[in-house]
Amino acid sequence: MAALTFTPSGIYCPAGDFYIDPWKPVDRALITHGHADHARWGMGHYLATDIAAPVMRHRLGDVSIDTVRYGETRRIGGATVSFHPAGHVPGSAQIRVEVAGEVWVASGDYKVVDDGLSTPFEPVSCHHFITESTFGLPVFRWQSQDVIAAQINDWWRGCAADGKTAFLGCYALGKAQRLMSMLDPDIGPILTHTAIENTNAVMRAQGIPLAATIQAGGDLVHKDHPGAIVLAPPSALGSAWARKFGPQETAFASGWMAVRGIRRRRAGDRGFVISDHADWSGLLSAIQETGAENIYVTHGYTDIFTRYLNEQGWNAQVLQTEFGGEDAEEDAA
Repeated sequence: MAALTFTPSGIYCPAGDFYIDPWKPVDRALITHGHADHARWGMGHYLATDIAAPVMRHRLGDVSIDTVRYGETRRIGGATVSFHPAGHVPGSAQIRVEVAGEVWVASGDYKVVDDGLSTPFEPVSCHHFITESTFGLPVFRWQSQDVIAAQINDWWRGCAADGKTAFLGCYALGKAQRLMSMLDPDIGPILTHTAIENTNAVMRAQGIPLAATIQAGGDLVHKDHPGAIVLAPPSALGSAWARKFGPQETAFASGWMAVRGIRRRRAGDRGFVISDHADWSGLLSAIQETGAENIYVTHGYTDIFTRYLNEQGWNAQVLQTEFGGEDAEEDAA
């Protein structure tokens, strides 16, 4: 029997009697990271990295979570398990499972560039590799973080000069904190939506260094913070809360901003192309470095990406899951 199998509840290891990022309630769940499509409520017991666990507790409440450090080996039944950096968000992991010499890696979500916030991605050798394909098309090729930072700061500086508040839509876990590290505080104050600031508080409490921010709560007097930029979940842009800030411009920070039609539908003034997922070349380099012959492709452009991998000599197949990719990360918990 294979070390990992695919069931209606999720990716299952018979030898260890556990699931990886299950989408239905199970007794034992190994979790790659804290986004809501991977870390769901209702599991009997959770296992995650020591870096990911605090945010998971914040989001899931009083649940049973055990932790491991990156690279630490854990024996679960007949399986040997270890967690390795995925570079997606702080604490995100690829999960390596070995049973009777057969090695699988479930990568969760990942990016291969170092963002200065998350523990950088580390390739893990294996026979079988489960990969996402959120941006599995050649059109998705990310510019360097420094280039995007300059674009965002130039836009913010222009908003401040025009007497407008800059609103930047971003996900509360991972993307917001990464953007905070890219902003130039000399332009003005950095304000954050409550959902983002709550996540910031959890990360600061565990010693993750973050830029100084001000929570944009209901008692905040907006005129006391001229030239501010406000980081908020995309769903909050254009809301009654946002309109209280007076004249403003809005922008979105997402890999989807590379697609002109999606950028127009978002109806923001600007779109900045930055993602916490691997781009086309990142996906291919990650797969190449594993040395795996068998590739299982989840959420994203699965059919196109799988066909390309097979044309290049890999044994690839589509794996149907309930993961949501970048769209699923907007949860404001």
